[in-house]
Amino acid sequence: MTNRVIPDDFPREPGHGVVSGAQPKLVLRRIDGRYYAGLTEDELWERYDACEDLAQQLAGYAARKMSEHVCPLDDVLTRVEKSVANKVSTGRWDLSSAEIAWTMKRTRELLTNQAKGEGGGR
Repeated sequence: MTNRVIPDDFPREPGHGVVSGAQPKLVLRRIDGRYYAGLTEDELWERYDACEDLAQQLAGYAARKMSEHVCPLDDVLTRVEKSVANKVSTGRWDLSSAEIAWTMKRTRELLTNQAKGEGGGR
């Protein structure tokens, strides 16, 4: 089994649900006899792993674009973030706004580390 450490800054959003009625309600899911009010550890790991993988891919893409077109980092990241947001808004990708923000922050970290020659892998 791999080391499954999820960074503290990765978004841990509460579960979302809608239940009608005037009284406050707590939305829970029952999984294998246990109740969960958000993501399970496995679900959280899957979301983190997908966002980290996406950040790695975006960093490679952005680095290529910067070298091909001699574009500043901020310009390339702005374009990349717009593209990611578009894919999410059209339903092609399933990311929350907090996950998009984290992924873009991580992409910037990876690119900065590459520029310093530090690598930046997991």
